[in-house]
Amino acid sequence: MKTIKLISIVFLIVILFSCNNNKSTGSSDDLKGTVTISGAFALYPMTTRWAEEFRKIHPDVRINISAGGAGKGMTDALSGIVDLGMFSRGISDVEKAKGVWWIAVTKDAVLPTINSKNPAIDLVKKCGFNQDIFIKLYLNWEIKTWSQLFDNEITDNSDINIYTRADACGAAQMWGAYLGKNQEALMGIGIYGDPGMADAVKSDIYGIGYNNVIYIYDINTRKKHEGLDIIPIDINNNGLIDDDENFYDTLDDIMKAIETEKYPSPPARELYFVAKEKPTNKIVIEFLKWIVTDGQAFVKEGGYVQLSEENLSKERSKITE
Repeated sequence: MKTIKLISIVFLIVILFSCNNNKSTGSSDDLKGTVTISGAFALYPMTTRWAEEFRKIHPDVRINISAGGAGKGMTDALSGIVDLGMFSRGISDVEKAKGVWWIAVTKDAVLPTINSKNPAIDLVKKCGFNQDIFIKLYLNWEIKTWSQLFDNEITDNSDINIYTRADACGAAQMWGAYLGKNQEALMGIGIYGDPGMADAVKSDIYGIGYNNVIYIYDINTRKKHEGLDIIPIDINNNGLIDDDENFYDTLDDIMKAIETEKYPSPPARELYFVAKEKPTNKIVIEFLKWIVTDGQAFVKEGGYVQLSEENLSKERSKITE
């Protein structure tokens, strides 16, 4: 009887020691603290999703995210106000000279938009706009009315209401780059932010603008938001949208076109996180490592395009080197 009791006591001690030891090991591996992020509207929805999934693994980590445009993301990062800036255009030589550190995490594109109830919508979708038409609209203002645009094929002589971005942002910079200029050269009514741009075009039957992909399509239905449509780009300049240029029907269609480079770059582009210098904060490092590894599993579902494995490998090396 005494032997059985002794064995039981020893067994209980072993179990308690094992549990305490495992608890200690688990707590030492847990991350605790806060990551602060600001910047590009383009990357905001994906960053929010990444943060939600990362916190399921590390519930003691807080990730504070705010959107305000790529310019704000770069400024906040370089000044040290935030740990990471969300950035949606190429890194300039001036920014490189300031010592900015960056890592590419996904890819998307800027698309030209139109109100879905526009009187000329059928012609727009049939013929598209080529690069020269966009230049005449956004840079030279040579085309001012809808009837002028289609050589009087439609009788509506209403003005074309052109919208552009008022905030320093990657979307406007990439749209300008597609037209051979920068954001400052773009004409139009200034609108703040991607959500504001989408709302402006949806509210104006004669309006056109441009948006990042994720603000045009519904993430759940993978269809375009009600009231918003896309001006297809006549890439081969033949005056018609051919079958191999018609890839805007669903979110998955345009993602495939961006991935295979059927949709031009610019305005397609990589999206980045930037920092004042290479991160040393353990939480930031682990978050970035997770994004370019396990976090890539959420990219397609989130409405973005995954980088090639070769490019992801290069980006991972930036964290570990």
